[in-house]
Amino acid sequence: MSASISPALPAKPAAPVFRGGPSGGKAKRVLPGFNLTLGYALFYLCLIVLIPLSALVFKTFTLNWDQFWTAVASPRVLASYRLTFGASLIAALVNLFGGLLVAWVLVRYNFPGKRIVDALVDLPFALPTAVAGISLTALLAGNGWVGQFLEPHGIKVAFTPAGVVIALIFIGLPFVVRTVQPVLEDTEKELEEAATSLGATRWQTFRLVILPAIMPALLTGFAMAFARAIGEYGSVIFIAGNMPMISEITPLIIISKLEQYDFAGATAVALVMLVISFAMLLVINALQGWQRKRSGASS
Repeated sequence: MSASISPALPAKPAAPVFRGGPSGGKAKRVLPGFNLTLGYALFYLCLIVLIPLSALVFKTFTLNWDQFWTAVASPRVLASYRLTFGASLIAALVNLFGGLLVAWVLVRYNFPGKRIVDALVDLPFALPTAVAGISLTALLAGNGWVGQFLEPHGIKVAFTPAGVVIALIFIGLPFVVRTVQPVLEDTEKELEEAATSLGATRWQTFRLVILPAIMPALLTGFAMAFARAIGEYGSVIFIAGNMPMISEITPLIIISKLEQYDFAGATAVALVMLVISFAMLLVINALQGWQRKRSGASS
């Protein structure tokens, strides 16, 4: 009996092994070497960021301590600090909950016009801030579409601190939504299903399963919205009313000092804002690092 012989299959070609350049050396990088890349990065950073900020600091040093304290701690300036930081904090807290709700709807539900709603979230990024301020003023003023129904009941929004808060909510919402949205998309729904099968209520599932997973991103979005609101000028200047001690924001104080040729006083107030903004950036970076660490540990 003759044995059947199956035809031999052709040998699978081996995967090519890259040994570097023609001489077998190290693989070439896309960018130049470390020294050249780092040198250019430091030069660009100094030219664009550090030199202008150092000029701000050096100009402030032309004041003595009494002049500096008078410039940054006068009653009018302190009132602008209270409005700027207070309104920014309130707006960031509102966006903390509102942004989470918007991100939740965009991630967890399908509905007609979802793409349009998703695009509208980025509108404050693309819209000039002055246009946003004029639009909000026309809407909320006493003769506006909404304001005409509020003022007869004693509710005045435009040209008050409440108008400042609304403007800051408008420009800060996308920061929370765009920070939380991708984290919600990556959240494992199997954990929610497991919690439900074990008898957890919806609130318990959200508080014990979902919220810990999205908390770093939520705090990062809150910090970014707060930092963005501190330096906002264009969307606030029209709706604030700019009344000293009542609805005058700190960026307007800086502009007013510049118009009065008080350059040292303007840089002193700007330096205070710079220090606070830098502290906020440190907080944001720490929160982002915490988020990356938690994501790496969970994976």
